[in-house]
Amino acid sequence: MCLSHKMGLCFALFFLTIGSGCGPKAFTKGEYDDPTRVELLDDKFNESDMQQMATTVIQSMVACNHVARASKPPVVMVENVANRTQEHIDTVSMTDKIRTSLIKSGKVRFVNKEERENLSHEYDYNSSGIVSKSTTKARGKQVGVDYVLSGSLSTNVQEVGNDKFIYYKLTMNLTNLETSTIDCTEEKELRKKYRKRSVGL
Repeated sequence: MCLSHKMGLCFALFFLTIGSGCGPKAFTKGEYDDPTRVELLDDKFNESDMQQMATTVIQSMVACNHVARASKPPVVMVENVANRTQEHIDTVSMTDKIRTSLIKSGKVRFVNKEERENLSHEYDYNSSGIVSKSTTKARGKQVGVDYVLSGSLSTNVQEVGNDKFIYYKLTMNLTNLETSTIDCTEEKELRKKYRKRSVGL
């Protein structure tokens, strides 16, 4: 093999190696991680923020006099948390977490607002004559709601030099459906600081 041909082959292998290192990459190996561990990988709202806020609201609602001293667990309906931040935040996951924990506490019961349309269709099916009379479920027996759980998530961002401060505030209210009074309320505040750094190769 001539010298020029060998040199050409070496250059080809070199650029092939470089090219393969710069090509698309995929996550091919993983492991389970602790979802409660705090990892501030970027300056966005994260799982730890959601967990801290949800925990505060749960503890507050269970300890609220109108819930803790109720003769029977009040029935609650969940409304969406208004996202007043500039971020895309899954507030539904937050309310799901709060609802799940409150149900497990045995202090509160919840109606499933999202399934009302499906339930209505099922009542129609039950009254169609197809379902046996001994197992038919009719309209008129749903439990009325005592409270509506709602809230909002807001933020304030400040940048000073290389420092960035992000402030979050979650406010949750338990509104009495009959009197329209806010019988239970809670706020949870978070403030995070980030330092801008140069990113090199």
